[in-house]
Amino acid sequence: MTQELSTLIEQDKQNVWHHLVQHRQYLNGEPPIYVKAKGCTLTDIHGREYLDAVSGGVWCVNVGYGRESIARTVYEQLLEMPYYALSAGNIPTIRLAGKINGLMPDRSRRIFFSNSGSEANEKAFKMARLYARLKTGKEKYKILYRHRDYHGTTLAALSATGQEERRMGFGPLVPGFEMVPESFCYRCPFDAAYPNCDLQCAHAVEKAILAAGPDSVTAFITEPITAGGGILVPVPEYFPTVQKICRKYDVLLIIDEVVCGFGRTGKWFGYQHFDVQPDMVTMAKGMASAYQPLSATAVSVEVFDQFLADPSDKFGYFRDISTYGGCAASCAASLENLRIIEEEKLLERVTDMGAYLLDKLRELEELPKVGQVRGRGLFAGVEFVNDKKTREPADESLVGRILALAAADGVL
Repeated sequence: MTQELSTLIEQDKQNVWHHLVQHRQYLNGEPPIYVKAKGCTLTDIHGREYLDAVSGGVWCVNVGYGRESIARTVYEQLLEMPYYALSAGNIPTIRLAGKINGLMPDRSRRIFFSNSGSEANEKAFKMARLYARLKTGKEKYKILYRHRDYHGTTLAALSATGQEERRMGFGPLVPGFEMVPESFCYRCPFDAAYPNCDLQCAHAVEKAILAAGPDSVTAFITEPITAGGGILVPVPEYFPTVQKICRKYDVLLIIDEVVCGFGRTGKWFGYQHFDVQPDMVTMAKGMASAYQPLSATAVSVEVFDQFLADPSDKFGYFRDISTYGGCAASCAASLENLRIIEEEKLLERVTDMGAYLLDKLRELEELPKVGQVRGRGLFAGVEFVNDKKTREPADESLVGRILALAAADGVL
């Protein structure tokens, strides 16, 4: 190892606080440091190459690394005008809002730009609560979320996250968030078997609304396909049933597309695989393929119009801002990113290659420690178990060894 590499590694160990890492393993060893990327390949500081099978580690580099046209687009926009707060307009943001609207079936949404997926969900929660107060005059503020779904790292988004290990130690969390069971046939929380299950996972939403009080629940947030909670694909009837329940009680349906959005499942948005029209859609990650930070909350016109209802109400508009939301350079990156997806027919590519990937991965289900392979498009997961009959989850140490062996073989 050269002196320069050794110095960089030591500087990393002494100065950088990495995400989602117990640093003891780095202090006693060596943190991975990546220096170059092209397509789906990463190169580390030692020159070793890896297939990046999770698009930047967190499902976000949807069009791959090294897209020169995105870099040039951002460069040109930075020279033209890098930024002005979105209390005013700018050309890339205007064009991007129109483009996103065109990707959605109803094509009639207002787009509120922000900086990250967590922030997009925070905006959705604030919009939902203020919308309900403006519409009903009541304290209709509670938000339902699902076990296993993840909605972000800020405190309200974390309060709506059904993964206890992410929440531990950060309390007290934000009040007004209540959990409902997940939709997960392999580990059905009701010990039922589809299709003879009466869709108890969907009807659990109605039970939660009634238990909380229909006049107090304003929204239900869910991922279309649960990501970090296990790549959980709901049955076709799930979302139409949930939407019917939400409309019955005037509860807004928020679909979190931060991971699934912009092609990962073979459609522009994951909810488009199901017969559902959400009131709000949040998005980030693949929106600009992580070449620039960017997120958005897309809101139905019906919701948006409520903020126009009473011009005499001094506080009846959405009093909110995101410093970097709608940054001209980020929106320019997103526009070029979407052009690439369309021109290269990447949605069709995801569908074709996703079918191939899942077909080959399902061969692993013959192995004694593999419980199930599941996914949609190029969004795929393998669940490991200690026992196939009892479906007891695999020990973390086993999964850790599998991941380490894959990395040693050049696959992240």
